Amino acid sequence: MSDGRLLRINVSAGGVPKLPVDGARVTHRGVEGDRQRAETVHGGPHRAVSILGIEAIRRVAAEGHPIRPGSTGENLTVSGFDVSSLAVGTRLAIGGEVVLEISQPTNPCRTIRHSFSDLRFGRLSIKTHPTDSRMYARVVREGTVRAGDRIRLQPPTTDDAERFTIAIRLDAAERESAVAFWEAARAAGYPIQILHDGEIAVSASPQLPGPVFNSALGFALLPNLVRHALDHFRASAVTGWLLADDPPWPNAVVDSTLARYAIEPIDEAPMSGEVRIRELQRDELGRWAEMIVSASAMPDTIATVWRDLEHHLARVAHHHRFVAEVDGRPVGAGSLHLHRGMAWLRAGSVLESYRGRGIQRALISHRAERARQLGADLIGASAIEGGASAANLETLGFRHVATRRSYRADPSA
Repeated sequence: MSDGRLLRINVSAGGVPKLPVDGARVTHRGVEGDRQRAETVHGGPHRAVSILGIEAIRRVAAEGHPIRPGSTGENLTVSGFDVSSLAVGTRLAIGGEVVLEISQPTNPCRTIRHSFSDLRFGRLSIKTHPTDSRMYARVVREGTVRAGDRIRLQPPTTDDAERFTIAIRLDAAERESAVAFWEAARAAGYPIQILHDGEIAVSASPQLPGPVFNSALGFALLPNLVRHALDHFRASAVTGWLLADDPPWPNAVVDSTLARYAIEPIDEAPMSGEVRIRELQRDELGRWAEMIVSASAMPDTIATVWRDLEHHLARVAHHHRFVAEVDGRPVGAGSLHLHRGMAWLRAGSVLESYRGRGIQRALISHRAERARQLGADLIGASAIEGGASAANLETLGFRHVATRRSYRADPSA
C-alpha cells in the first residue's frame, strides 16, 4: 500500500464549496470548524470525515468538469493513492497524531452538482466510477492535522469495519420496511405521527401503545441525533423504543437485545417437506395478517390494526407477503421488503401448535430464494439474541454481523 500526503483541509459553515485552512483539530465528531446542513444524511461519528484524492479530481476535471479541491465537500484532499480503492477498515495515520479508519463510500448528492458541467453529480458514485468516489472515515485517534502532513496507510486487521458496513445496510432496509408498515397503518385510519428524514425514522401513536408503532430507527449510524427521537416521543406524549448500538443517553436501560444476521443469496432449492410456502397476490387479503395475529401474543387493539393495514401494505411495490400451508391450511406467515438491493425478512410467525416442525426455517428459506430472484445481493433479518429464530437463521447459514439494543424512552423521565 502506497503512503501519501494531505494536500488540503477544507471546511465550511454548511454546504459547498468547503474552503481551505492551514490546519484543524479532528475529533470523533469531525473536523472542527466544519458543519453539515443535512445532518440526517451526513455526519455522525461513523461519517466524521470525508476524503477525496487529488488524482480523482484531476481525472474528472480532464473531462471538462469545473471540479476542484473542496468543491464536492470533502474535508481532506489527499494525494498518492486512490482513497476509494482502499478496503473498508483501512486506517490512515496522518501526521503525528490523527488516525482515521475508512468506514464507507460517500454517496453523491445534488448539493455538489455544480462541480459538473452537466450537473450529473453521479460522476462520483463508487458504483459507476470505483476509483473516483469520496470516502467517509471515523476517527480512531483525535488530534491536529496540517496541510502537507504525511499519510501512512495500514490495511485492515479484522473484519469489524466490513461487518459494520453490512449492518448499516440492514438498518436502512429495516427502516424503510418499518416506514412502509407505519404508513399502511396510517392509511388505514390510525393516528400515527411519522418522522422520516434522511436516515432516521420515528413513529409515535398515543392510541397504539407498544414498540410496534412507537419506535425510532437509524440511530446506530447517527447517535448524535437522538434528540430528534426523544423530542418526537415527547411531543406525542408516548413511551417509545429507540434502536441503537451504544447507550443513547446516560443510564439508558436495555429493553431487548436483537441480533442482526445477513447472508448472500445462493442458488439452491428452498426447503420443502410437509410445508408449502406461497407468495400472496396483491389482491389476496386476510390470510397473512390473520396468521401474524394468531401466531403472536398481541393486544386486541394492535391485532385489529394488523388486519386493517394489510390492504394498504399489499399495495407497496417492494413489499411481498407469504403464507406457509400444511395440507392446505395456513399455519404461518412472513414478509419480505426490498431496499436498494437489500432484502429484509420481517414478520415471520408460525402457529404455536406447528412449531418445532421446520416451518419457520422453510419460511426463511423461501423468502431468501425469492429475494435472490428479485435481484437482491444481500439478505438480512433480526432476531432476539439467543432465541429460536436466531438459531434458525444460524442453521440456514446466516452470519451474525451486529447487535442492536432497544432502549425504552419514557417521556416522563
